[in-house]
Amino acid sequence: MLSRQHKLLIMKIVSLFSVVRGYNIPIIILAQYLSAIFILAPEIRALDILLDFHLFLIVFASAITITSGYIINNFYDSQKDLINRPNKSMLDRLVSQKTKLTVYFSLNFLATLMAFIVSWRAFLFFSGYIFLIWFYSHKIKKYPIIGNLMSAVLAVIPFFAILLYFYNKILFEEIENHMSHFVVISAHAVFLFLLLLIREMIKDLENLKGDLVSDYRTIPVLYGEKISKQIITVLTLLTILPVYILVNIYDVGYMDIYFYICHGVLLFFLIYLWKSDSKEQYLRLHNVLKFLIVSGVCCIVLINPSVLWHGRELISNY
Repeated sequence: MLSRQHKLLIMKIVSLFSVVRGYNIPIIILAQYLSAIFILAPEIRALDILLDFHLFLIVFASAITITSGYIINNFYDSQKDLINRPNKSMLDRLVSQKTKLTVYFSLNFLATLMAFIVSWRAFLFFSGYIFLIWFYSHKIKKYPIIGNLMSAVLAVIPFFAILLYFYNKILFEEIENHMSHFVVISAHAVFLFLLLLIREMIKDLENLKGDLVSDYRTIPVLYGEKISKQIITVLTLLTILPVYILVNIYDVGYMDIYFYICHGVLLFFLIYLWKSDSKEQYLRLHNVLKFLIVSGVCCIVLINPSVLWHGRELISNY
């Protein structure tokens, strides 16, 4: 039998895992590596990409920075979460605010150290990224529109860290030959950005009560739920543009199947959105968007689905 101290330690570890949303970090790492293998550097062997130590440092620094971002966000949102997520909030509070800050600064130091090993440019990139995450959590998050926009932008920035890493290796005169990779990753980023922005606005509807009490000036608080739903509808329709570029202008293999299914789901999403008026209904919509985002990451392999049945050969000769 575990002693009381051991049980408390396990609960604190679970609490910290909840604070940093540890279930999201593997998805972020997977997304970055799949983007590198299938989009940014398809001409390089997958094995070389997986064994690239500097790329590993960039990916790991991204994951650590995002983890620290969740901590500082939880630190500033502790009062609001007591209202919006009482059960999760009680679990999160098993770890003291002092411990959260200690872990936060330690992770940021580790992330910048890893970036510095790669290059001084990477160090500046991640230093700026860490500052933006803190600034968003401390100040910007409470403001309408700009808070939603900045949250979505911060979520896609790690993909541009990978993009800059590969483009930094290319000679200036060769950049034009790689523009298609840039356009494809940018179109993917725009599509992801729109989904994340929609998710942020759904979260504002979901957290309306806590935002009112905590004086967060979100769009539902200032302009009402109807205006929020109208903006979400427009943003959902805008996802058609990056998908058109990816499906009709550039070759994304069988991933176009994902985009077609995704738009079918988004159609039902909009129908259900306009019928929703409770926290539970908005939570279902939030979960639908999370499913689309995670499945989108996994479906990157559909760009070249032969990886599913020729894995060893692909890793060796890709």
